[in-house]
Amino acid sequence: MIMQTSTEDAIVQKTKDLCQAIIDLPQFQSIRGRIDSFMADEQTKTQYESVMEKGQALNQKQQFSMPISNEEIADFETHRETLIKNPVARGFIDAQEELHKIQSSVNQYVTKTMELGRVPQEEDFGSCGHGCGCHH
Repeated sequence: MIMQTSTEDAIVQKTKDLCQAIIDLPQFQSIRGRIDSFMADEQTKTQYESVMEKGQALNQKQQFSMPISNEEIADFETHRETLIKNPVARGFIDAQEELHKIQSSVNQYVTKTMELGRVPQEEDFGSCGHGCGCHH
């Protein structure tokens, strides 16, 4: 086993501190609650998996330039709409999006820090225009 240097130890500790800060956010607790509710609901998980499988099957057909019937599209849309109307599934989908935003933000800041050699400021990220989602 290779021993970590003090620099690696410090980075690991700061990373753990960041992880704890994320966990301590009230919105993170809300996210976890919605994920836990979804994971405890077998019927909703089955419904979600079915819609994901139908979507993947349609995507595969599209990738291989295979014809997709109107019935297949309508079936997928019907199941997807039913899933979205399920509050546990909707909460899970929203929670996934929120987690992705948190992860993306952390990754952007760490990457930009490595590029710049300093903690980035908002202006270091540029702007794609209002509403682009890149603002922090």
